[in-house]
Order: sequence, then structure tokens, then C-alpha cells
Amino acid sequence: MSVKRVLQYGEKSLREPSKEVHKVSKKIQDLVQDLLDTMYAKNGVGMAAPQIGVNYRVFVIDVSKNDEPINPLVFINPKIIKKSGAIVAQEGCISFPEAYTDVKRYKNVMVKALDIHGRPFVLEAKDGSLLSRAIQHENDHLDGILFIDHCVNRFETDTILSKHNLPPIEADMLIDEPELDKELETKND
Repeated sequence: MSVKRVLQYGEKSLREPSKEVHKVSKKIQDLVQDLLDTMYAKNGVGMAAPQIGVNYRVFVIDVSKNDEPINPLVFINPKIIKKSGAIVAQEGCISFPEAYTDVKRYKNVMVKALDIHGRPFVLEAKDGSLLSRAIQHENDHLDGILFIDHCVNRFETDTILSKHNLPPIEADMLIDEPELDKELETKND
């Protein structure tokens, strides 16, 4: 397949919710390959279909390290079915070149999805691992949510975005996360 142009923060379709995939057809399998090709070309950990302008509920992740063989994971019609704990970690996104900020995420998630052959699977990611955070990050893309919507400090994040010539945070898109805030406060006591 091929490396596709990645939409940048500010482009409208990054904020549009994606459609369910009704059949894992050759078209969807080709989309998965384009996502993988683009993710690897951009040295990313994950890539969601909306990032290349295709609003289907599909994303790919590969958290293998440099010295490990590639290990692509494909998620079609994913649903996070369980989440717990809280963590603050620095995140970036291929749609936000070079911009990183601290965000709130669940520490543990369980996701169910279809693989590239249309077979259902369930995957658990724990302890605030890169996989756990990547699943949440990419799944958000499918709902038009961006990592900056979970930022810890809005003003610090705006400064970072400005430094990279990116639009400021859309205040109405910031996500109120009282259960994560409560969990994080408890950790800091």
C-alpha cells in the first residue's frame, strides 16, 4: 500500500466521529496497511484512520522497541470495556509534530475489537504502559477527541502548541474527568 498524508491539528475532519466498519473487506484491509505504512514512516506508536482523512473506526498500534521485531496490532470497531486507575504521562501525536504535553489517562484498560481478519479479540493493557495509553489515545481519535483534550495544564499546553505553530486548545473540547482527577489527588496525598 502506501504512506499517506497525515492531517495536522486544526484540520476539521480530525474532530469528526468515525463510522463503524460493517465488513472487514479488502478495502478495510488496504486501509489497515496504509495506516501501518504511514505509522512506521512517521516513527509513530499508533495511527488512527481519521488521521489520514478516513473516518472509519480503525486504528493500529506497535509498541515494540527498536531492538525488537515489529509487532503491529490492528483494532477494528474497538470498544474500551473496562478502565481503572489513573496516570499522568507525556504524550504526543503524529498530527501535532514535535508537540508533547502531560495528559491524564486511565492506568489499566481492556478493549474488545476485531482483527484484520474480522475475528473478535479482547486485550488488556495494564500499569500505565505505553500500550495502555496508546489504546486510549488512538480510540479517542475515532470519536474526534485529541490528546490535548486530556491535558493537565491548559495554559502550558497552549504555550507548547504556539511554539510549534499549532492552533490553541479548543476550550469547549477539554474533557472534565472527575474520577481521574480524584484518583490522581489520592495518589498525591
